[in-house]
Amino acid sequence: MRKYCGAAFAVALMCGLGGTAPAYAAAANASLVEFELMTWPEVKAALAAGKTTALIYTGGTEQRGPQNANGGHNMMARAIVKAIAEKLGNAIAMPVLPFSPTGVSADLPGSISMPEELLGPVMERMAEDIITDGFKTVILMGDSGGGQPKLYGEVAKKLDDKHRASGVRVFYANEVYTKANAEFSAILVAEGYPRGTHGGILDTSLMYYLDTDNKYVRRDQLPNSLGDPVLERGAKPDPNYKPVKNGVGGDARRSSPEIGKRFFDLKVATAVKQIQGFQSAK
Repeated sequence: MRKYCGAAFAVALMCGLGGTAPAYAAAANASLVEFELMTWPEVKAALAAGKTTALIYTGGTEQRGPQNANGGHNMMARAIVKAIAEKLGNAIAMPVLPFSPTGVSADLPGSISMPEELLGPVMERMAEDIITDGFKTVILMGDSGGGQPKLYGEVAKKLDDKHRASGVRVFYANEVYTKANAEFSAILVAEGYPRGTHGGILDTSLMYYLDTDNKYVRRDQLPNSLGDPVLERGAKPDPNYKPVKNGVGGDARRSSPEIGKRFFDLKVATAVKQIQGFQSAK
């Protein structure tokens, strides 16, 4: 008996603690904000502690020029939504959806598209399950332009109308994509950088900043990341220009981790401010 007790002291102690063991384990990981890395006792403890806002952030898989890996949207989305949850302090980041509406082409074979007619029901089902889990506020956001703002807004309104009477709110937070992207693009142009869109200096710099393991940005291909020019609104294209069509909108050759960090911080701060506005208006 003495040998058994000595060998199984830890097990006996846990048994003796009874129902407090899950609470202890949950408390030990109270700083976790990523749903897929949490256990159910940890989620339950987080909800009880007031972390009742769930963040749904969609990513995407699509070609991003010769310098960026196809899964860049997902890499950026995971980092951004985690940072948003941490800054809010009362939110949990849901697993990032890896597909969104995008173009698909054999000439640039890097994309997998989830059409809007599929993405809408997926977001709805995900939100319904999150509400069943006990979350009281659900936020929809996206890293890719596909489906924004129309689809995301429609899904959020449909679910908000359905659940509002029970004290659950569902919102579409558009500004992390629309407002932050437009503002930072204007800042860079004012500083003398080229205009850019898909796979351009904003995307590439943000990926460069986050890609500490050198998996997503091909540094040796940055000199080849000159794409088709992004013209100022109202400007007419040169009729003699021959399109590059390499997946880059603009010129990403001057991309840097420093630019990426500035963009990352702006996106997180913009999202946090908008979501806090939603939370205070409940």
